[in-house]
Amino acid sequence: MTLSTFLRRQRVTAVALVTGLTLVACSSTESRYQGTPHNLPTTFELSDIYQKNTFAVESFPTSRWLADGRGFTTLEAGTNEGQDIVLYAATGEQLEVMVSASELTPDGAESALTIADYQWSDDASKVLIFTNTRRSWRTHTLGDYWVLDRNSGELLQLGADMPEATLQFAKFNPSADRVAFVMENNLYVQVLADRSVTQLTDDGSTDTINGTFDWVNEEEFYLRDGFRWSPDGQHIAYWQLDTSDVPMFTMIDNVSELYPTLTEFPYPKVGETNSAMRIGVMPSHGGETTWMQLPGKPRDHYLVRMEWAGNSDELLIQQMNRAQNTMHLWVAERQQGNVQRLLTEQSDAWVEQVDDIQFFNNGQSFTWLSERNGFRQLYRVDRNEQGAELSPLTSDEHRDYDIIDVKQIVINADNQGWVYYVAAPDNPLQRVLMRAAIQPQADTATTLERLTPADWAGTHDYQIDAKGEFAIHSYASIGQAPQTRMLSLPDHEVVSELELNETLADTLAERITSETEFFRVEARDGLQLDAYIMRPADLDPSKSYPLLMYVYGEPWGQTVADNWLGHSWLWHEYLTQQGFIVVSVDNRGTRSPRGQAWRHSIYQQLGVITVRDQADALDAITDRWDYIDSERVAIWGHSGGGSQTLNALFRYPEKFHAGIALAPVPDLRLYDTIYQERYSGLLPEAAESYEYTSAVSHAGNLQGDLLLVHGTADDNVHYQGSERLIDELVRAQKQFRFMAYPNRTHGISEGEGTSLHLRTMMTEFLQQNLLDN
Repeated sequence: MTLSTFLRRQRVTAVALVTGLTLVACSSTESRYQGTPHNLPTTFELSDIYQKNTFAVESFPTSRWLADGRGFTTLEAGTNEGQDIVLYAATGEQLEVMVSASELTPDGAESALTIADYQWSDDASKVLIFTNTRRSWRTHTLGDYWVLDRNSGELLQLGADMPEATLQFAKFNPSADRVAFVMENNLYVQVLADRSVTQLTDDGSTDTINGTFDWVNEEEFYLRDGFRWSPDGQHIAYWQLDTSDVPMFTMIDNVSELYPTLTEFPYPKVGETNSAMRIGVMPSHGGETTWMQLPGKPRDHYLVRMEWAGNSDELLIQQMNRAQNTMHLWVAERQQGNVQRLLTEQSDAWVEQVDDIQFFNNGQSFTWLSERNGFRQLYRVDRNEQGAELSPLTSDEHRDYDIIDVKQIVINADNQGWVYYVAAPDNPLQRVLMRAAIQPQADTATTLERLTPADWAGTHDYQIDAKGEFAIHSYASIGQAPQTRMLSLPDHEVVSELELNETLADTLAERITSETEFFRVEARDGLQLDAYIMRPADLDPSKSYPLLMYVYGEPWGQTVADNWLGHSWLWHEYLTQQGFIVVSVDNRGTRSPRGQAWRHSIYQQLGVITVRDQADALDAITDRWDYIDSERVAIWGHSGGGSQTLNALFRYPEKFHAGIALAPVPDLRLYDTIYQERYSGLLPEAAESYEYTSAVSHAGNLQGDLLLVHGTADDNVHYQGSERLIDELVRAQKQFRFMAYPNRTHGISEGEGTSLHLRTMMTEFLQQNLLDN
């Protein structure tokens, strides 16, 4: 069976995106909406989702392509309760066990190291193992590192005399005879041959951070690993942050000890002082740092990306102003720190940093993503004496579309080749692989190809080998759990099946009763909004059904996608079996690949135009399907979706009769500088906008039923915001339900039984307010 046939047979029906589409109702048997919901039969229980792992997704283990092109390595069960690292040819044959679990068992230990991640040296003679991990801020970047020399069999723990699980971001130099890492905000280099350790920086402290980042830069710019080896291994470039003037945020733990304990960390809220950032270069054997001479005040700019500029003498640095509407790309000279501006990106709203820059032409050319033509497109940048020249690689005169990310560049000796990228050329709900030709001359006509077959719907991602001949391919769609295969490129022939989640597919076939269908609705200004609907399998069009709308609505998420939507989608399926209709709508401004104008339209309008679109969609939906009861409408969301839920309830109380807001930001002035100022502007200029767009300012309009939920240890969206909202609701004499989960963070998932408890409470709230009345 071909892959396309298999996918068509497995996936749940998705209706084409056509304006004014009429959806065919399911069978008209007796509705489940009768009497009390607690007696309604379902094909599974909430505990199957949140406790028993009945719907567990199996993931293909962490895999790496070898630089020499022999194949890829992956993890398999080994001896000593550990894992082997096994080499497979791209065609599927097992070639060898490159590293056995027994080789990863330290002397005197009963079990092998648990592999959280691993990386090869360029020649694969050594492997670096990350293990025993701990959380730093919101991700596990702390831990222990070990190096196995495959030739000698020696297993060496880096920084063996240092405190347990305190190392971060260890990586080989190009010749793999040394490893650099961060420990307690200082940079170190260890020589593998004699195990000697050199401390490169000595000013690291709670205020001075070398080689890594503070909370807000990690969260909002994904900046974690803060140093880079030069290509020749002679220097290390690194970020340094000064957090000394950043206000401290305090969280209270009332549960763990007899008396409350406090956690403090620098967290700049809107309008407050940021960390000062700078970038320096030092010899990798130790010595003085040369700081790059970037213009502007360090606390009023962000250094969002840095890398060596295709050589060992220069850096490429992306610098944004605090408003994030201007970004300069600088070339910085290593020896003196002098800088030259290559190009600038500007917008009336905000600009985006560029990831996945690919160098070619001996470092004189590289790829660049820009929205300067209104869509996120790929450009070729050629350096010259005047600075740089940009040439479009992916513009298409027949259609406009956004590029999602760059996957691989394959260039031959004549500087010809292809750049492979994932995009949404025809459907913003799906993702496909494309490639663009790279020619020796920048003005040569571009050749574009869509490689993912036209009949392969859903969301596709690719891990491509260095030659562009094979890819580890991930696929998912609505109702179809992720599948992983090896494909040949560019023809997309299936070479081998790596993980198909067949057990889960069988479970879904047995337990899922509804169909998820995509459609579009029109906002009041004519803009088409993407949406999906899930209905009871035995829907009776002559009866009336309550509606639940699921929203995120902010620039960091897209709820309407032809992808595996996980636990939320399963919970929505459970609700359809209880007699609910579930709809999700992506309002303008969400991370849908529909162009810059779509995304930027919500600048300084979060909570206003976003929920106006939701209200318009609700009107269109209830007009289209008269079996939806417009007097029984609920809305729910988490994080930014919680904020939109509050705004929907407060701004359109006649339309939304109940809402569940999980971990919301009721007052936008309480969130961090990078995220909120990007989308809402700077203070004091935007003070009036912050007041108007914050949900807490409109809390007195609440008429329906509200369930507000927050974790008290949420270091991202602080519990403080919900307390401010509670205070305002009390002042306005508005009754509501509130649940605080002690010591739970932003996901509200830690602790035994938490997820099941939360979803049970949410389900009962909806039943009581929309089914029992």
